[in-house]
Amino acid sequence: MVLQRASVVLVALGFIGFAFLMAGPRAGLLVMVGLGFGLVLEGLRFGFAGPWRMIVTDRDGRGVLAQLIAIALVAAVAFPLLAANPTELAPAHAPVGLAMILGAFVFGAAMQIVMGCGSGTLVNAGSGNLGGLLALLGFIAGSFAGTLHLGWWVGLGSLPVASLQGLFGANLGLVLTLAGLGLVGALTIFYAAPGKRLPPRRLWIAAALIAALALANLVIAGQPWGIVYGLGLWGAKLAQAGGADLAQTAFWVAPGNAERLASSVLTDVTSLTNIGLLIGAFAVMRWRASPGAQTQALTLGSYGGVVLAALVLGYSARMAFGCNVGAFFSGISTGSVHGWVWMIAAFAGSVMGIKLRAVVLRPVAPRGVAA
Repeated sequence: MVLQRASVVLVALGFIGFAFLMAGPRAGLLVMVGLGFGLVLEGLRFGFAGPWRMIVTDRDGRGVLAQLIAIALVAAVAFPLLAANPTELAPAHAPVGLAMILGAFVFGAAMQIVMGCGSGTLVNAGSGNLGGLLALLGFIAGSFAGTLHLGWWVGLGSLPVASLQGLFGANLGLVLTLAGLGLVGALTIFYAAPGKRLPPRRLWIAAALIAALALANLVIAGQPWGIVYGLGLWGAKLAQAGGADLAQTAFWVAPGNAERLASSVLTDVTSLTNIGLLIGAFAVMRWRASPGAQTQALTLGSYGGVVLAALVLGYSARMAFGCNVGAFFSGISTGSVHGWVWMIAAFAGSVMGIKLRAVVLRPVAPRGVAA
């Protein structure tokens, strides 16, 4: 046990050191931030898709309220930070459009089938879950495929990028954001069953740590915490290594994207935190000397359903300009109107996905029991 835990620490420190040596201090710090995300998400069981399911199925609002608390903590610091450093720090703002709303709805449904959102897929894969690993591969492929068609989807029509800072100013924008989060929180508490309203101590701690890590990500990376771009980039690099010519694709010939595609993943800030998150989830699993949470074997058809849903998950995340992290968490906490619209559309999709989940995910029946 001691040797196993020591090996976990050495692996984590080794990769952080590798990032420092290969890409500089900033890269090493971002891996550390990602590692922190993985440790908190897996170690303290703070998630996004699960709490959305629990509020619907069990009227358990504790996880949702913890999410809102974390977002509010980030917003309280991020709004003034962004106002004071408009050239150094960039918010997670995106346009609201038909494809974006459809993408968020589909994402919400797919994440319930996959049993995780963007960050949840990384956590599940890192914690040794076979279904999570398959879902991660599907998400990578889907996110990359989404970049190939993003221009067409955006062409269906969208509004100009809007933010609460731009509409009302930084101070009033922050007040409105906190008021909106408070309203959603009050509705959650009102709907939740007695005894399932206020988060336990574990989730209060997790919310505070997630907020601190998200703010560290904003300061170090110069942009909010995200997931989807890094996974799409991994898919593009794999496709390019397989002989695909991306020189004619509008998304990957854009200057910033072309530069990242030609460079090491250690120069991409989202990839660095994604890698750290994977390592963090793996470290918690090995530290506990136990497999990941979702280890029940599924039928072959169900595993196929997970891969297909993960492809849709990655593709729709690109359509919606982010997942629960990049659009919902980071979008709302940095003032994006898109983040609020994403939340509503994705939650509606999540309700539908909960119903589909029981149809798609079928566990292997015990021996001697008919499936």
